[in-house]
Amino acid sequence: MGKSGLVPAQLKKYWFWYLLAALSIGAANVVHALYPSVLGDFADRVESGGLTAAAVRASGLRLLAIGAGYCVLFGIGQYINHRLGRYFEFSTRQKLFRHFTNLSEAWLSKNGIGKLLSYVMSDVTTVRESIANGFNQLTNAVVLLMSTVTIMLLSGIPLPVLAVSVLPLGAIPFLVTYFGPRIRGQSLKVQESLAAMTESAEEQFGGIRVTKTFAAEEIARARFGETVDRIREHQHRLVRLSGKFQASLPLAGAMALVVAMTWGGVLVSQGKLSLGHFVELTLYLRMIATPLQQIGNVINLVQRARASLERLNGLLSIRPDIADEEGARPLPEGAASIEIRGLTFTYPGARRPALTGIDLEIGAGKTVGIVGRTGSGKTTLAKLLLRIYDPPRGSIWIGGRDIRQTTLESLRTSIGYVPQDGFLFSTTIADNIAFHNRAEPRERIEHAARLADVYENIIGFPDGFETKLGERGLTLSGGQRQRTSLARGLIKEAPILILDDSVSAVDTVTESRILRNLRETRRGKTTLIIAHRISAVMHADLIVVMEGGRIVERGTHRELMELDGRYAAMARMQGEEAVVRG
Repeated sequence: MGKSGLVPAQLKKYWFWYLLAALSIGAANVVHALYPSVLGDFADRVESGGLTAAAVRASGLRLLAIGAGYCVLFGIGQYINHRLGRYFEFSTRQKLFRHFTNLSEAWLSKNGIGKLLSYVMSDVTTVRESIANGFNQLTNAVVLLMSTVTIMLLSGIPLPVLAVSVLPLGAIPFLVTYFGPRIRGQSLKVQESLAAMTESAEEQFGGIRVTKTFAAEEIARARFGETVDRIREHQHRLVRLSGKFQASLPLAGAMALVVAMTWGGVLVSQGKLSLGHFVELTLYLRMIATPLQQIGNVINLVQRARASLERLNGLLSIRPDIADEEGARPLPEGAASIEIRGLTFTYPGARRPALTGIDLEIGAGKTVGIVGRTGSGKTTLAKLLLRIYDPPRGSIWIGGRDIRQTTLESLRTSIGYVPQDGFLFSTTIADNIAFHNRAEPRERIEHAARLADVYENIIGFPDGFETKLGERGLTLSGGQRQRTSLARGLIKEAPILILDDSVSAVDTVTESRILRNLRETRRGKTTLIIAHRISAVMHADLIVVMEGGRIVERGTHRELMELDGRYAAMARMQGEEAVVRG
């Protein structure tokens, strides 16, 4: 368990409380180990005929004190351990989420949401249970075993009787060596199958509307059922292994008890062992069976936790592909010029470059339109500007600085990005618009909504800006979601704004109003408008036409129409007023 670093960090941080819990549980078991001697003394008094009412009361009070002391001390230790387990669970989930936010889009795209959730939920819970329950049971077992054996040795029971009685317990190390690695390996398979099930569930739930429209419920159930069947198979194997192991330990204890009762009974009948010692011996051996059972439970917990920790360790060891380089500095405040020099970029694992030989210079405060067919490289260019993927060094400069030598935080703070399908969270509309700063005053939120031409729609809802959206913003129509996402980008007032086909779901009249608002409010700031519709870019200072990852045409709307090339063909095909020259 120590290999992951998570558990040692927890122990180091809260060592005092773990020590206090161990001492409390240890003291509880020392007290608990005293009760066989009380019963043994009671049996000797019965045998000798010296039992009196006072002796009965004294024995009863001693047993009551032992029981009360055990409950209080053990309860304190158990409470501390479970609370520490919850601290571990909370801090580890926070650490995992921070790690997720630092990982690259390339890695996240290969690992589904369900798989990530399995780390946060299943694996962390398994380790937390091991820390809390395992620590409780291990401390309880070790101290009870040591105190029981110590008191047995001091009880006056003949050593040969003790030695022969505990001989069957020598099989325990062999059982641990055999079952331990097998339980851990099977636990790892269970965790991996749980991750697959969570991923499948997330996918099926996310696509439930598609499933219903295609009447494919049976297909969805079958796919999910396959993952559940795999979990059941692996868990059954784990249960069988755990059951055999946990049954073997009490069996060793039972064998010891059989030996003690058989031989001890013979010795009592021969007068070589007192009845009191016989009672103590059987009770002590019975007490030893309890920690043996607990040790079995702890080994099970630890092996399962090790499997989960191996997964967590593997995840946390992944280094982000996109990170601040050594010597990276923040962008100068207000930096808005963009220069792209010979940019060629290929996605990881792809055979062909997505962009080839891109050269583009955009002065601060200019509006540039980027048009082209689907797959021409428009969105790839936007992702490289944001360093969602890293461009080659020296290929993209903002404010006169290579973005590879710029801190990620300052770069992404300086750019407002509005994608075509802007994700909206299941919270209020106001919170979604003010996502980058929840302390934004209502006036600015409303102003951004007006600029995105969604204000009238929002105030038409009964709760206005406090309307809570459904999952992924499904309370709104497609156009309303796009404009709400646009308002979120506009309220940021970043020096550079990238609109990635972010008005494609609105009609041309609404689009015209939004673009007019942008021209009025974005003076002095750089705006990149990626679009399929010519009407969205025709008033830009510069229009770039992309095809096959290359820039094939550039110029103003009038210049490109006069060129009568690809841009003019797109305009004629769309049949819009864009065909009007200028």
